[in-house]
Amino acid sequence: MSRRLPIYFLIDVSESMVGEQIQHVEEGLATIIKELKSDPYALETVHIAIIVFAGQSMTLVPLTDIVNFYPPKFPIGGGTSLGTGLGQLMFDMRKNVIKTSADQKGDYKPIIFLFTDGVPTDDTRVAFSEWKQNWQRQTNLVSVAFGEATDLNLLKELSNNVLIFKNTTPQSYKEFFRWVTASIKTSSISVDNNGSGFELAKMNEEVIGKIDLSKVPQKPNLIDTNFAVFVAKCQNTKRPYLIKYKKSITKTDFSQDLNLDILYYRLVGAFPVDNSYFELSNETSLNQKISTDELEGFPTCPCCGNQFGFSICVCGKMHCVGNEKISVCPGVAIKVNMEMGVVQ
Repeated sequence: MSRRLPIYFLIDVSESMVGEQIQHVEEGLATIIKELKSDPYALETVHIAIIVFAGQSMTLVPLTDIVNFYPPKFPIGGGTSLGTGLGQLMFDMRKNVIKTSADQKGDYKPIIFLFTDGVPTDDTRVAFSEWKQNWQRQTNLVSVAFGEATDLNLLKELSNNVLIFKNTTPQSYKEFFRWVTASIKTSSISVDNNGSGFELAKMNEEVIGKIDLSKVPQKPNLIDTNFAVFVAKCQNTKRPYLIKYKKSITKTDFSQDLNLDILYYRLVGAFPVDNSYFELSNETSLNQKISTDELEGFPTCPCCGNQFGFSICVCGKMHCVGNEKISVCPGVAIKVNMEMGVVQ
């Protein structure tokens, strides 16, 4: 068997990625595979694995050669447990990456692309310590922050290659994944020519740029406040959906001498998910609280079209309501007479 070049994608699938972001990532991964299947160097050496993390983590696709790799559908979960995701990555590499021994040459040094858009919500210290001790020198990790709200201070602990994806338009996503594809191709050519096996392609600075790690400030935080995401269920279909808000800051003048910033969360949209959301979530991520006074905009139900997708039952769970006389909470089957406001 020829030596493999393992390529790992460690991808944040927290609820803040729901909507267009995760769709662009799915399409981008599909484009990468399509391009690599026509590249003779990649076909010879590249094997790809996908690991996802939210509140929990899982290996979505094990290490697979290009010919037999089929792009998956990405789940969404609650929380951003980067430490848990890193632990899953190390477990998978211990299990599947072949080490050099007296009897055989092992795999080339794995290349890892970490994609995340938020702040870790778990304690990363144990996983980071193991990474630095056992894996940091044995791999090539590229951390990509999807936007400036990401905790860059933590990412720089993992690798010197910390990049920021700046402009999240559909065309920019296409350019970004073309860059990832080109980087994998050049790396596969490098190992074929007895090179280092890690050659990043030239970057378009308007789309993706390298972070100056000396200028990254300390900013410890275990709660991602960049997005507010609520879990609800459709009253009619019983399907879960997520209501996503993005943090915004605006200035207001209360007087000539006082200028204050106002923090609020602007509606992005409501998006159906399946029950895998709960499997990838943790309890902490589902119990954060925010005042409705800080929210701007309320959606319709993305599953059945009910006019109000943001309705809170007396049990504390959220669901949609329409023009029905009796509203039934799909979480605990509580009935409410909508005309009289009586709980039954």
